[in-house]
Amino acid sequence: MKTTEGQVGRVFVIRLEDGDEMPGCVEDFAVEKGITHAYAALVGGLGEGQVVVGPRVSDAEKPEPMLLPVNGAHESAGIGILAPDENGRPVLHMHAALGRAGSTLTGCIRPGVKTWVVGEVVLYEILGANAVRRPDEKTGFVLLQPE
Repeated sequence: MKTTEGQVGRVFVIRLEDGDEMPGCVEDFAVEKGITHAYAALVGGLGEGQVVVGPRVSDAEKPEPMLLPVNGAHESAGIGILAPDENGRPVLHMHAALGRAGSTLTGCIRPGVKTWVVGEVVLYEILGANAVRRPDEKTGFVLLQPE
């Protein structure tokens, strides 16, 4: 286990509007506000895009992601961590559960999903934390590296 410590800074309540794309719109907001590290919570509607739902083969040396489409309006709840990549750009890693008509799709929204009508995000800035997202040679993933 690797850790870093910080304190809660500013807290933002964000209303996403129809068609806003996650995670990009929150990352752009973070750049605008000078936020490098944060915890994000999402609730609302997601309507189109795709999510990562796991590797095709769980024990593959370099896991190949499986992507599933998000077709139609889904009730959604997600949580994630915002941390900078090696160039200092904030990157949001968020997993969400998306439900529609009694079925649930759960996965990473990194490939991008669009808000359906409205989404609400609470973004808790973390001050003093020291962590960077770096490529991992073994998996090919870009992983959080507390320093």
